[in-house]
Amino acid sequence: VQLVESGGGLVQPGGSLRLSCAASGFTFSNYDATWYRQAPGKEREAVAQITKPLDSRSYAESVKGRFTISRDNSKNTVYLQMNSLKVEDTSVYYCSAFVYGRRAWGQGTQVTVSS
Repeated sequence: VQLVESGGGLVQPGGSLRLSCAASGFTFSNYDATWYRQAPGKEREAVAQITKPLDSRSYAESVKGRFTISRDNSKNTVYLQMNSLKVEDTSVYYCSAFVYGRRAWGQGTQVTVSS
């Protein structure tokens, strides 16, 4: 089981990024997926989740209306589209899934929002 995030980078306030989380070793479409973030000195927080059986989506209040979680089952990948980015969105972003009885994590991707 492996999760690999990509798509992070440096962006100006108001800009957009799309993060990808590619899974291997399991069929991602059969499992819930969650995007988390962790800023320096802060606890890791969940920002977006997509849950079975209906692929229902939920978001932290701080990102609601700006972030969108989605899946591409043909690519075994989950995405996080981030629009209207703010300086306070600066964090390392991780994707996670509970697979085969344990929580799997990716290595994280850095998102920096700065002018």
